[in-house]
Amino acid sequence: MIDLKVLREDPEIARASQRARGEDPAAIDALLAVDERRRSAISRADNLRAEQKLFGKQVGRARGEEREALLAKGKEISAEVKAAEAEQGEAARAFDAAHRALPNLVDPAAPVGGEDDYTVLEHVGTPREFDFEPLDHLDLGLKLGALDMERGAKVSGSRFYFLTGVGAQLQLALLNMAAAQATAAGFTLMVPPVLVRPEIMAGTGFLGAHEDEIYRLKEDDLFLVGTSEVALAGYHADEIIDLTGGPRRYAGWSTCFRREAGSYGKDTRGIIRVHQFDKIEMFSYCRPEDADAEHQRLLTWEKEMLAKIEVPYRVIDTATGDLGTSAARKFDCEAWVPTQQAYRELTSTSNCTTFQARRLSVRYRDDNGKPQTAATLNGTLATTRWIVAILENHQNADGSVTVPAALRPFLGLDVLQPR
Repeated sequence: MIDLKVLREDPEIARASQRARGEDPAAIDALLAVDERRRSAISRADNLRAEQKLFGKQVGRARGEEREALLAKGKEISAEVKAAEAEQGEAARAFDAAHRALPNLVDPAAPVGGEDDYTVLEHVGTPREFDFEPLDHLDLGLKLGALDMERGAKVSGSRFYFLTGVGAQLQLALLNMAAAQATAAGFTLMVPPVLVRPEIMAGTGFLGAHEDEIYRLKEDDLFLVGTSEVALAGYHADEIIDLTGGPRRYAGWSTCFRREAGSYGKDTRGIIRVHQFDKIEMFSYCRPEDADAEHQRLLTWEKEMLAKIEVPYRVIDTATGDLGTSAARKFDCEAWVPTQQAYRELTSTSNCTTFQARRLSVRYRDDNGKPQTAATLNGTLATTRWIVAILENHQNADGSVTVPAALRPFLGLDVLQPR
């Protein structure tokens, strides 16, 4: 949630953020109005309760007819208190709904615009020139015995698949390499739950505008996560954590599930856009003043992983209209996919400032021992989609694929051979 202090002191910051996202700035004024209603209701209820308490003392001292009259008056005050408390509760619920409906404030440094208005920050590596017609990742995967889309669809429906043989080995090797890098960098490796409670999913900002992307088990009132960010954000919900030694970092290894609602017809070939995949996600808790520096660290770790798979890529600063609800700023690393002649996202790292932690009540103690809201950040370290970039960029004319040197110790193979 947005910091109310900022909202009250300078609402134009929040209105500008809404405009940058392509959202209605009137939502800020609606929230301010319901905030005033809530505070007025609290004040009225408090005053009436105080009056009721004093009146009770008068009744205790009264006798006879005076007492009877005061008791009658007391019933009127009691009814007023009950009505005021009901109004207070209703105003509080309206305020909470309006507050939670607002996305995070965007970072002023983020480029303004829609999906195509990103800024390219850097290019790393040069796309390879092939002296043969390159195959796409699906044709390569079939030749290698690494992918089976047909049986995936038979078993589970469209956009499901089997990773088979070296395909399964390649994914495990990739994720193990990511896990090794994360633990070497001081991250605590986690295998979190992939089913979470509604309050945890809502706390991370994934419900609301993005709810149609999420699989829900209605009978159990649980949600399947689309990223381990959700469970890791909820790990310290309602806690005061120790950040005296610097950021607290976790790396979550999990299977992720996404309905891909609204993407019908897009990337239906292969495993670029699927309903289930595996991922290692970095997640950091830190002091708000350290969040920008931590964001750059997460990006650096992502770039280190991309260097290990030896693919050309670019880094983009995502435009405000393409940020998720929780993100104030987001950097994507997009790898070159030869058969598409395009860059496609492999990693994403977001600075969510205090937005998620405020909703989940994750705090730390400042230098004076006073509880303050923490900041949260996340970043992708490896996913199933990386297999696309590895296969296509490292293929050979005979259909084999040369394994990147850094990945070989984890895979135990130098070359993937066609079956």
